[in-house]
Amino acid sequence: MIFSRRSFIGAALAGATMLAGTAALAQDTIKVGVLHSLSGTMAISETTLKDVMLMLIEEQNAKGGILGKKLEAVVVDPASNWPLFAEKARELITRNKVAATFGCWTSVSRKSVLPVFEELNSILFYPVQYEGEESSKNVFYTGAAPNQQAIPAVDYLMETEGVKRWVLAGTDYVYPRTTNKILEAYLKAKGVKPEDIMINYTPFGHSDWQTIVSDIKKFGSAGQKTAVVSTINGDANVPFYKELGNQGVKAKDIPVVAFSVGEEELAGVDTKPLVGHLAAWNYFQSVDTPENKAFIEKWKAFTKNPKRVTNDPMEAHVIGFQMWVKAVEKAGTTDSEAVIDAMVGITVPNLTGGYSAMMPNHHITKPVLIGEIQGDGQFSVVWQTPGLVAGDEWSDHLEGSKELIADWRKPMSCGNFNVKTGKCGGRSS
Repeated sequence: MIFSRRSFIGAALAGATMLAGTAALAQDTIKVGVLHSLSGTMAISETTLKDVMLMLIEEQNAKGGILGKKLEAVVVDPASNWPLFAEKARELITRNKVAATFGCWTSVSRKSVLPVFEELNSILFYPVQYEGEESSKNVFYTGAAPNQQAIPAVDYLMETEGVKRWVLAGTDYVYPRTTNKILEAYLKAKGVKPEDIMINYTPFGHSDWQTIVSDIKKFGSAGQKTAVVSTINGDANVPFYKELGNQGVKAKDIPVVAFSVGEEELAGVDTKPLVGHLAAWNYFQSVDTPENKAFIEKWKAFTKNPKRVTNDPMEAHVIGFQMWVKAVEKAGTTDSEAVIDAMVGITVPNLTGGYSAMMPNHHITKPVLIGEIQGDGQFSVVWQTPGLVAGDEWSDHLEGSKELIADWRKPMSCGNFNVKTGKCGGRSS
């Protein structure tokens, strides 16, 4: 086929017009990154967080979007592969040009992406409880810090259950190890003897729990009240809880309080043998508030599945997303620097009643709740704080951390300011 010069120019102009139109169309949406594992060992927990982000984005678009533009979700699957999280984060920021990213579950995935968000000055909303010992300008931590989950849970077991011996059981990575380091120091400061603390770690996806549960039973047979504090993550929880049931470990004998098991994880387990075991979170589906009832109805309608449950990290995404929308509207732009500056002090309703606020250390205020597992896989709230608790980024119970604070407001703008020396450590974590 032979083209004339005129037809060639016409085709080129048409192509340019199409490209311009495509560019204009791209500029008409604000892209939001969704960085959650949809496959691998963490998919059991993270898939539902992807789904709730799609719901929140759809809802916001129905309200007209933000700054006159519709939102566009960009979903990637880092597949429970920690180095792949960093690759996918870079792809979201540099190729897809997302304005902010909502994602990660494990601390090792967050640690993987942190240098990427800091290097490219982009924003990550992290929705899951974690070990603390970090505060980054580019991360907003909407999950619980240890003082908003782990410490209150131990206090509850000590004061209400009279627990004297402690099993700290976790998956072998940074969150359980650092959280247990904090808890071990806290327990010893409370007078617990070293021989009354048993610590155990297992790899991701661990499935053979027979020996470990047997060891827990033996440790708990010394005549003193024993409890398991569980930082086991992902799909390893299913065989762990099944083995507890198989070996007849009842809550009245050795209660388990979990920090990473919610309604979603229990959906795959026969919960009848687990009734009375505990979880510490900042939200449960069973919370009876008008805000939560409305959220549950919207969730079931969005998923078209009346059996789909809600959980704590979902609420953290609800809070973080609402805060981001308000900060963008306040700043009048999606520019990261402007939004980061606008975030501190933003308050939004949470689902348990009241308002959560973004603090200068990029952590939020949250209530703390202890729930008992019920036969239907839900939790009955047995204890909660009278008000909201502000998240501590640096632990008061670890040497080298108790002197540090974070404040990202200018002019301090520091993630680890030492109150004794009056100097910033020059790093975020």
